[in-house]
Amino acid sequence: MVKTQQYIQVHFFSELALKGGNRQMFLQQARSNLNKAIRDINEGPPIHRSMTTLIPLHDESLWPVLNERLKNVIGVERFERAWTTNPDLDSVKSLISYLVEGSNANSFRISTSRSDKSLPLNSPQINQELGTYVHELTGIGIDLNTPELNIRVRMDRREAVISLEEIRGASGMPVGSSGKVAVMLSGGIDSPVAAFKMMLRGCKIDFIHFHSFPLVEGTSREKAKDIVNLLTQFQLNSRLILVPFAEIQKQLIVTVPPAYRVILYRRLMLRIAEHLAIKEKAGALVTGESLGQVSSQTLENLSTIGQVMKHLPIFRPLIGSDKQAIIREARALGSYEISIIPDQDCCSLFVPKHPRTRSHPREIELIESKLDLNSMITQAIENAETYDSRWPVK
Repeated sequence: MVKTQQYIQVHFFSELALKGGNRQMFLQQARSNLNKAIRDINEGPPIHRSMTTLIPLHDESLWPVLNERLKNVIGVERFERAWTTNPDLDSVKSLISYLVEGSNANSFRISTSRSDKSLPLNSPQINQELGTYVHELTGIGIDLNTPELNIRVRMDRREAVISLEEIRGASGMPVGSSGKVAVMLSGGIDSPVAAFKMMLRGCKIDFIHFHSFPLVEGTSREKAKDIVNLLTQFQLNSRLILVPFAEIQKQLIVTVPPAYRVILYRRLMLRIAEHLAIKEKAGALVTGESLGQVSSQTLENLSTIGQVMKHLPIFRPLIGSDKQAIIREARALGSYEISIIPDQDCCSLFVPKHPRTRSHPREIELIESKLDLNSMITQAIENAETYDSRWPVK
């Protein structure tokens, strides 16, 4: 057999090809993230092509590890084990015969792409030539629609690359290509999904979690850490800021009418989160709110709560999603089982049976005028703790 080398061929998110003059910036970020995801596996320097990267694979036993790593790299659309050889049909045939030897497939097809138009045969002609060769060699039938074995051949003047399988990646814009945002991470189902959606659009995420420990047990803090550890698999390193809210709640309980407490909680959280986000150099604040899902998420209350934001925009990527759709996404993400662990979050503590669903900023501002908001905000920020997560874990 002719000389060949095994690689993992990584295909980057196809939307990056549409970025025109900015394409290289996005690809550079994608390649940087890819290198970090496999930084502890040194199989040799990767080879970068236009929209692909070839990772050398000398040790077959590393394939399962690399498979799991690459599935989670946002910006990777698909990948597969691939073999390179000389860009001529005799070499390609020799390699294919080696790769399909012993195959149990009942049908196959050849899928050829060629970037070098000076090659003597075009893609359909190469498909026909190789298809005839494989059929005569193995007796396997040809199926162009739903083949059990799809032999992909990419040819240019430097090499031919052959692969037999394709694994879907996370896709999305490479994390870091769209700047940094801060996500208000509750212990519930919604906010992890909102965070992941922002990652898929290229945002690096910092997380902010408000907890009521020691008024309640510390379950929500541990859940927040577990969710951040899960999501760090997609952005490689994360920071979680744990903000104590119990002392603030004690003050609000004795001064704020019960029906308005959740609205006051949320307005104070946004003020504190905005300060922390600016400190961490985030460009926006993100929440997991969905219109009409709970009393604080009516149109009127969302407007009243959001008006406290003075310097940063607030993004609500789930605003038009229904609960069942969010649950499906949480299950696919892997956060659902963590989110449903019972705990008491800040906003569910001391909540009346009939909270206010339609508030007006003026009535809330009147209540707030009797509070020392600056002292509360300063107190929370000064007592906040940070937790840093990294993936792969050393």
